[in-house]
Amino acid sequence: MDAAAGWEWDDTLFSGTAAYYRRGRLPYAPGLADALAEILKPDGRGRLVDVGCGPGTLALTLAHLFGDIVGVDPDGGMITEAGRAAADAGMTGKLRWVRARAEELPADLGAFDVAIFGQSFHWMDRDLVAASIRDMLRPGGALVHISDLKNEHRTIDGLPHPAVPYESVEDLIRHYLGPVRRAGRGVLPQGTPGGEAAVLTRAGFTGPRRLVVPGGQALERTYDDVVAWVFSMSFSAPHLFGTRREDFEADVRRLLRRVSPSGRFSERRPSTEVFVWRKGPAGPPSAPAR
Repeated sequence: MDAAAGWEWDDTLFSGTAAYYRRGRLPYAPGLADALAEILKPDGRGRLVDVGCGPGTLALTLAHLFGDIVGVDPDGGMITEAGRAAADAGMTGKLRWVRARAEELPADLGAFDVAIFGQSFHWMDRDLVAASIRDMLRPGGALVHISDLKNEHRTIDGLPHPAVPYESVEDLIRHYLGPVRRAGRGVLPQGTPGGEAAVLTRAGFTGPRRLVVPGGQALERTYDDVVAWVFSMSFSAPHLFGTRREDFEADVRRLLRRVSPSGRFSERRPSTEVFVWRKGPAGPPSAPAR
């Protein structure tokens, strides 16, 4: 795969993170569903596939816009959490969760009107997956790439509590796990790749149309929220700490108490960046067999 030279995906990448994901990760901008409805103009009867769905965050957010939703993720814990969230929301009838790698698509899932990737595409064999998704989309279908807006400067000016000390927490992670970013059983010294536009153009998509859904809304975070953020990340997944996990968590909580004795931190929602690509009228042949 092309996530990074010399790195191969393995099934421990997000092992143990699912239980922390919904609490730890910052939410997408609140206008995301309305913005996508304006661009995609769904009729409520179409089919959506969420590739790398995690605990179902995006699929549930967009469920009212579609008649049938399939979430695909290789991590069993994520699939379990997604099912639980759908049940809590009373949406089990229109959502289905499939444990599979994106590289295993189409997996007899049928044709779709929209495919979404929420901060997941960079973990995949992108050329293979893009070609497979193009074949799965109906004529005029859309591939939607969604992420937090990168390099956005968010201040907590005017908010009542200190900022989350992310840099200090990451220093502590490096102290325990070493200076090179961990990723499953391997490491990512150069991080994950960019260049999605070239990949999707090669696969026969046209566009993109870009939009930014504004964030900035005030949030309040607790010690438990920040610890959940740490353990929701691939580079600090719980299993990576082995027998030192409890010591690490205790050190994180000591750090957080020093910064905010009240137990509260102020945060702002990130803005959400969206790229909408359309299936072109003609494109390359089907994805190569693996």
